[in-house]
Amino acid sequence: MTASVTDIAAALNAGEVIPYLGPNALTLCPGVTVPATPEALCEFMTAKVTVPHKIRKRLTQAAQFIENFKHRKTIAVLMNEAYAATPEPSALHLALARSAAPVVVDSWYDDALIEAFKRERGAAADASWGQVQGLSQSEHFGTWTGAYDATGAIAESISPAWKTLVYKPIGGHAPAGNYLVSDSDYVEVLTEIDIQTPIPTEVQTIRTGRSFLFIGCRFNDQLPRAFARQIMKRSSDRHWAVLPEAPTRMEQRFMEEQNITRIDMPLDAFAAELAGLIGETAAA
Repeated sequence: MTASVTDIAAALNAGEVIPYLGPNALTLCPGVTVPATPEALCEFMTAKVTVPHKIRKRLTQAAQFIENFKHRKTIAVLMNEAYAATPEPSALHLALARSAAPVVVDSWYDDALIEAFKRERGAAADASWGQVQGLSQSEHFGTWTGAYDATGAIAESISPAWKTLVYKPIGGHAPAGNYLVSDSDYVEVLTEIDIQTPIPTEVQTIRTGRSFLFIGCRFNDQLPRAFARQIMKRSSDRHWAVLPEAPTRMEQRFMEEQNITRIDMPLDAFAAELAGLIGETAAA
């Protein structure tokens, strides 16, 4: 089923759509200096630590090698260095922070969306938002997620006072440097994700009956497909993905399987149009 950007914006303003940002959403931010793709992140890490040539372009394998031979702390140091700079949020990031979306999924490590929420909603403990991040089992064994309020302080649980929850399933730089990046990180999560254990109960509840809008995502790798599939489970049967590039065979199959309609528009054009249509109904 097709829909115009206006239709999608109206559904988003009504709280019926969950935006789902991928790494390519960073291309909307001006002057980005942090790694904006898995390939760029892998290049950053392997420029700092020597890894075997055959895995130099494979992020999760390169990270696993570094973790095995240089210790997990080296991964944390490298990731914190890679994402130390806070990108200037794009107009779309800022608009999403103002939106009525009850959850915004951010599936990359940068702080652009968090910065947007701080600017639009504030950074006080009683602000109308908070975040929950996926945790590495190698550092937090038995605990799958960590919640943080708008100040960055650890929250005992996801507050019902948060009108919007920022969900970062593979972790993020701020406030605590939580990262799922190595093979072992993903093996632990993927072992449990079919039964939804790593996905916060609140996200599972909120997604029911809602549509997902994928922005800056590609589904040409098993990992993003696995996460998207499980995060979408038991949601609506109507979703969209902005994908100006011709989809691969596996992407096409995945989108058909998940009832995701491709929006064949340049990402920047779509983002500009959507941002201009997003209301301020959720602003604090």
